[in-house]
Amino acid sequence: MSLARGWDDALNQMGWFFTKAALLTFGGAYAVLPYVVQGAVEHYQWLTPAQMIDGLALGETTPGPLIMVVAFVGFVGAWTHAIAGPDSAVLTGIAGALVATWFTFLPSFVFIFAGAPIIETTHRQPHLTAPLTAITAAVVGVIVNLAVFFAVHVFWPGGLHATIEWPAMLIAVGAMVALFRYKVGIIPVIGMCGIAGLALQTARALL
Repeated sequence: MSLARGWDDALNQMGWFFTKAALLTFGGAYAVLPYVVQGAVEHYQWLTPAQMIDGLALGETTPGPLIMVVAFVGFVGAWTHAIAGPDSAVLTGIAGALVATWFTFLPSFVFIFAGAPIIETTHRQPHLTAPLTAITAAVVGVIVNLAVFFAVHVFWPGGLHATIEWPAMLIAVGAMVALFRYKVGIIPVIGMCGIAGLALQTARALL
């Protein structure tokens, strides 16, 4: 069925893309997401930057690993392309979510089961652990890149030449003060920020 749909089919492209994401990225969700953003938003245009921000927010405020945002990317991407026609948008979206999730996790399971015993034997061999240290350092830069991407699209949703979104900036500053100055827990901070955002959008809708 996959071959019959052709290589340019969105589901086939998603399968290949998320396989590469699983095979070629290191460092967990925050390291994988820049690659996903670059491919899904900029190259394939499955989502808009605003939709990707929404996906990240959904992933951050729901239980489970953040990497499950790939299911959101797959769903919205397949829904947007209406692969099976507008009357089957929901089924198409579900298929996209399943494809994205399956091909993201399958290579990781193979690597873990096959490679974990080998990794355990390298702990006392510096020439083998040094590359892992370098990869960890590179991941820090990748995460900073992701932070900049999301900051730009949250604080300047209309582009860098547009007016800054001051309410979002104030919420971010308030969250940082609560976390670093008053040591408030992550969950209460996320909850309070969510309520603040909901109140803001409600007020805008009423005005």
